[in-house]
Amino acid sequence: MQTKNIRVPLRNGVMGAYLALPDRTPAGAIIAIMEIWGVNHTMRAHAREFAEAGFVCLVPDLFWRQEPGVELSDANAEHVRKAFDLYYDFDYDLGVRDMVDTWKYLERLPECNGKVGAVGYCLGGKLCYLMCCRTDIECAVAYYGTYIEHNIREVRNLHRPFMLHMAMKDRWVQTEVNDLLERRLSPNPLVTIHKYLGADHAFARHGGKTYSKPEADRALELTVSFLKKHLASRTERNPGSSP
Repeated sequence: MQTKNIRVPLRNGVMGAYLALPDRTPAGAIIAIMEIWGVNHTMRAHAREFAEAGFVCLVPDLFWRQEPGVELSDANAEHVRKAFDLYYDFDYDLGVRDMVDTWKYLERLPECNGKVGAVGYCLGGKLCYLMCCRTDIECAVAYYGTYIEHNIREVRNLHRPFMLHMAMKDRWVQTEVNDLLERRLSPNPLVTIHKYLGADHAFARHGGKTYSKPEADRALELTVSFLKKHLASRTERNPGSSP
């Protein structure tokens, strides 16, 4: 595996990112979309997990317009305040546009097989939902479902394979909201929902206050299986077929 910090050209600027490359390429690529803490140790760990599973993985610096390179932790009270300030100033529509530009950048990498999906955590999870509603990305996975309900009317446009990991003891997503999401999303055959009965918000955040290894490991296994299904090249799906 190789890892490096890179610069991604966008239609109206340049964004920093962390890139992890698997040992075997070309491979399907993943945009791993951050929480409100920036491209920190947790997001770099996620990138390495996905590279170890055989994917090209890029973690974009979503806050590049507000404070490029910010790196925060939920263990620091001042960081928490700063993270929420950045979050509430964040523009989701511009975020989706940046992720489309990032997807097109990944498609052109020689290490990529041309197929790109996304995995998002909290803030990034909502972006994954919006991408499945507004773009033709191959597939996307959302952890926790935070604030998806604010755009639930877009569910009629959800037309790409979408997986949601739902923490049933989530302090940021009320029981009623989880019920709403399941009620509105599950009729769509492209949607898969996995529930984690005892899990709190951010159960997959390495080193976080609510990290839970059993749930994180289960979610990662399900995510990798889903991504392999949708991001495999035709040759990878049918090893015996001719190119």
